[in-house]
Amino acid sequence: MTQTEPDSDASSRNRLLVIGGAALAGIVVLFLLANGVAGLVSSDEGVTSIEAGQPVTVSVQPGSSAASIYTLLSDAGVVPYRDIEAAARQAGAESSLQPGTYNLETGMSAGEVLRLLLEGGTAPDSRTITIVEGWTVARIITELAARTEFTVQDFTEALSNGSVSSPLLVQAPAGLDPLQRWEGLLYPAKYPIPEGSTATTMLQTMANEMVTRFEAVDWTPLVDLNISRYEALIIGSLVEREAGTEADRPLISSVIYNRLAVPMRLQIDATVIYALGENPGQVLAEHLGIDSPYNTYQVDGLPPTPIGTVSQASLQAAINPAQTDYLFYVLADTDGSHAFAATYEEHQANVERAKRDGVLP
Repeated sequence: MTQTEPDSDASSRNRLLVIGGAALAGIVVLFLLANGVAGLVSSDEGVTSIEAGQPVTVSVQPGSSAASIYTLLSDAGVVPYRDIEAAARQAGAESSLQPGTYNLETGMSAGEVLRLLLEGGTAPDSRTITIVEGWTVARIITELAARTEFTVQDFTEALSNGSVSSPLLVQAPAGLDPLQRWEGLLYPAKYPIPEGSTATTMLQTMANEMVTRFEAVDWTPLVDLNISRYEALIIGSLVEREAGTEADRPLISSVIYNRLAVPMRLQIDATVIYALGENPGQVLAEHLGIDSPYNTYQVDGLPPTPIGTVSQASLQAAINPAQTDYLFYVLADTDGSHAFAATYEEHQANVERAKRDGVLP
């Protein structure tokens, strides 16, 4: 969320959309987006005593009933039973939940979990990896290490010593940590891991896919926006982490451009989370002072690199922002949507409304 006062309420939304899922999963995802289910947040039951963001591996056996899957997820602290049940029922997807092994986290939203259940998990010996939109490079290599015989250090070295290459890498600022320079340059998708793959070949495949996708984009609108393609990628990563609904993507993008034009500091919570290196669950005033070039509460302009992988939808929003006079936004509904404002007074009214509605604490 953007704001001008450090004690204003902060919000950020992580959106995880898996690329390359089955056709049914894609249809249901569209249904979820249209009906607000994809942004469902966890209720007050089931996971409140469990720290959010902790990795959890859940195995759904073939033939498992929907109820047993909900119980499994609830007991693991991933999502409350009634939340995932409601999401699946509204989407008409209870009979389409797929078996397999899922690498999840505690405190996930029902919409995020449902999308993964519809795409299908992997068997323990399966050789595939799904890279999700919004993931940082650190998260990507951690997941790769968990799925393969290689270590985090193996993947770190491959990205640091030049074994993995990309023509897009030259656009990243010099002097940063090597992994930071790779942020946003590994494309989020579901990848097979062929027999004989190495840490280098796996990462190179992701880097090559990003180049292919990047070069296929129509960059024409950037002429009028007066930014580079790499800067558009950075903006896309901010939109990815902040937007909770499809409709919000171009609106959040417009806020970023409007603030850059004023100029105003972006004050985007997702950049603070990136600077912290972990998600504290709620960005507090004490977090806003962290000394980092990524902390847009403390530095002017854009962060030096993207802060995670970027979906095509968020990149398109960065290239084609809505035409608005908005300078502020705040979470307004449990479906992940935000309320936007052109003035600080309007923004404060939106904040108070969100508190009265129970959306904000």
